[in-house]
Amino acid sequence: MGTSEQLGPYRLVSALGAGGFGEVHLALDPDGRTVAVKVLHPHVASDGFAIARLAREVETMRRVRGGHVAEVLDVSLSGERPYIVTRYVQGRPLSTVVANDGPVEGAGLLRLALGLAEALESIHAAGVVHRDLKPANVIVSDGEPYVIDFGIACALESASVTASGAVAGTPGYLAPEMLEGGDAGPEADVFAWGATLAFAASGRQPYGTGPAAAIAYRVVHREPDLSGVPSWLAPLVERCLSADPADRPAAEELTGLLKEAAPALDGAGPARRALSDAQTQEWRPGDRRPAAGRRSARGPSRSPRRGEVDDARAARREKLHRRWVIGSAVVVGLFAAAARANLPEVSLLLLVLYGIGLLVDAGFGLLARSGRRLLVDLAGGAGAVAVWALLSALFSTTTLLMAVGTVLFLLVMLVFAS
Repeated sequence: MGTSEQLGPYRLVSALGAGGFGEVHLALDPDGRTVAVKVLHPHVASDGFAIARLAREVETMRRVRGGHVAEVLDVSLSGERPYIVTRYVQGRPLSTVVANDGPVEGAGLLRLALGLAEALESIHAAGVVHRDLKPANVIVSDGEPYVIDFGIACALESASVTASGAVAGTPGYLAPEMLEGGDAGPEADVFAWGATLAFAASGRQPYGTGPAAAIAYRVVHREPDLSGVPSWLAPLVERCLSADPADRPAAEELTGLLKEAAPALDGAGPARRALSDAQTQEWRPGDRRPAAGRRSARGPSRSPRRGEVDDARAARREKLHRRWVIGSAVVVGLFAAAARANLPEVSLLLLVLYGIGLLVDAGFGLLARSGRRLLVDLAGGAGAVAVWALLSALFSTTTLLMAVGTVLFLLVMLVFAS
C-alpha cells in the first residue's frame, strides 16, 4: 500500500495492525490531524446484517466521551470499504508493555486500574458494552491507559461474521456467562477489567494459556490464578472475576473501591488526586461521575471483606458439588443400564458402589452440618436408580452402548482440554 492512499477524506499513512474485524491504519484527516482508521475486512463488509447492526450502534458509540477512551470520530458504512475513525493514541498496547517491561507495579498499577475503571464508567454511561476488553485493546501512553474498540465487537457480532472467522472476544477475558451463551451486560466488562488487571499485575494470564477451549473451560469451572497480584488489589480483582455477574461491582463503584483498597504508594500523586477528585467534584447534569456522598444504586462502595470472599467460595463449591452429583448420577445410570442385559452383576455393582460413594459424601455433609449437601446426595442416588430403570425400559442395549461410547469420548476430550 502506498502512503498516499485516500479513503474518503482520510489519507492512510501506515498500517498499525489488524484484528478479527478489520485492519487499523494511522491516517490524517482533512485538517492534517492524526486519527486511527479501522477498515473492515471484506468478509465483514459483505455481511449486511453486521453492517446494519453497526449502523444502529454508531450514534450510541459516538456519544461515548472520556479521558481514557479513544472516541469514535467518524464512520462510513457505505461502499466496498466501510471504515470507522477513532482518536489516535500514541503508545503501546498493555500486552506489549508487560511482555517487554514486566508486570506493572505500585503507582503505575493504581493509575492503570483507575484509568480503566474510568473508561468503563464512560462507556457504560453511554449505554455501550465493550465486550472485548483485554490487554491488546488498552493503549498505554505516558503511564495512562486508553481503551480502544469499545462497542465495535458487540455491534459486529453476528452468526455470519463469527462463522467467517471473526472472534467476538478473547478466551480468558470473556465472562463465564458469555462462554455459556448468555447475554453480555456491563458486568462482563467488569470481569474483563479484573482479568486485565490480574495480567498486568502478575505478568501471567489468570486462567492460564493453551487452546481456547481449555481456557474457556477454566474460566467456567476453575478459580483464577491471582498469585503475584498485590494484596491490596487481589480481593477486588477476585470479586470482579466472580462466576455470578450479580456478585461483581458496577463500573461506577470501582473508583471508590480502589480508593479504599489502595495503600499509600510513593509516586502515586496523580492517581491519588484523580481518586480524590472522583469522590469530591461537584455533580452537574451530564456528568458521569457521582458527587461526594452519592451512592451507587447497587449500594455503598466498599472493599470485599474476608467473610464475603469465603461465602462466595463456599457457594461456588456447593454449585460444583451439585453439578457433579447430577452429572455422575446420569452417567452411572446410563452405564448400569447398558450393562443390565449382558452383565447384570456389573450393572448392580455400579449402582451399589455409586450409592456407597454418595453415602460417604453425605457423611461428610453431616459432619459439616450441611443439610443441603445431604439432600443433594440422596437425590443423586435416587436419580441414578431412576435413570437406570428408565433407560433400561426405553432403549435397546445397542443404543445404550452407543450412548456410553459417546459419553466416554466426551469425557476423554474434557480431560485433554483441562
